[in-house]
Amino acid sequence: MRTILWKRLVTIGFVFLFIMLILGTVSFAKYPEQPITYIIAFSPGGESDITARLQQKYLEEELGVNMLITYKTGGGGAVAWAELARAKPDGYTIAGVNEPHTILQPLQGNPGYKTEDLTRIGCFQYTPCSVIVRADSPFKTMQDLIEYAKEHPKTLTIGGTGTWASTHFTYLLLSKQAGIDLVYVPFAGSGQTKAAILGGHVSVTIGHPTHAVALGDKVRQLAMASDERVAAFPDVPTLKELGYDVVEGSYRGVCAPPGTPKEIVDILDSAFKKVNENPEFIAQMEPLGFSLLYWGAEEYDKVIKERTEYYEKLLADYGFER
Repeated sequence: MRTILWKRLVTIGFVFLFIMLILGTVSFAKYPEQPITYIIAFSPGGESDITARLQQKYLEEELGVNMLITYKTGGGGAVAWAELARAKPDGYTIAGVNEPHTILQPLQGNPGYKTEDLTRIGCFQYTPCSVIVRADSPFKTMQDLIEYAKEHPKTLTIGGTGTWASTHFTYLLLSKQAGIDLVYVPFAGSGQTKAAILGGHVSVTIGHPTHAVALGDKVRQLAMASDERVAAFPDVPTLKELGYDVVEGSYRGVCAPPGTPKEIVDILDSAFKKVNENPEFIAQMEPLGFSLLYWGAEEYDKVIKERTEYYEKLLADYGFER
């Protein structure tokens, strides 16, 4: 009797397990079934928002559901990423992320999330830092600027967004390699940095090609901190071309909450990749100064680990104390 009962329990157990596996498969096969909230960590009108708005139409075509773009600003993005780290891992909440922000913030303090909390989906864009002066500046080339700075140390001011961020590191690396000493002025955001260069409050800024597009003929870019020239500015040399091994900038991608199933990550990864390869989308992005690339979830994870080690060393080299 006991043997028969035991066999029945085992059979029921297997049937239950089989049903759960089938239901799980069906669940992932149907994903997504409802709108997806796409959190942007910065204010409307910025590079992250522009990117998401241009992606929106194509993502909806790929996924078959609405993408609801929302804004959670504050803490240089930390408010949004801390919220993402606490969100339900069901694939219906994702957030745009910026590097090196999600690496440097946890290295410098407690922003409410850890770098490893964020489930990487894909990285779709790189915006290199660039050296920008006002159009009426006496500095026509990067060499003009460097020669003057060498002859007049601590005379020129150079603005950037924040400290211990990509713009600041661009200045630190360049100043060390070129043997120059400028006064670095940190601003709270790119809007303030752009206003500072236009108003003549700083001699130079470390910004991005997207800033130069926005400011048009009011400014001039002297060099890009990138491996290759940017499509929107083919006549602007890279710092590497000029003999300075400085490659810095902002990477933009998208993440999900910790614990998001791989099946869901793969679906989202595929959708973002297809959007990034869409000729229509590319034609809208590149003239704005964006440089497109694509790392899938696995490669993105690998790069984050490598860049974490890189920034740990950089912070130590320049004397950052937590």
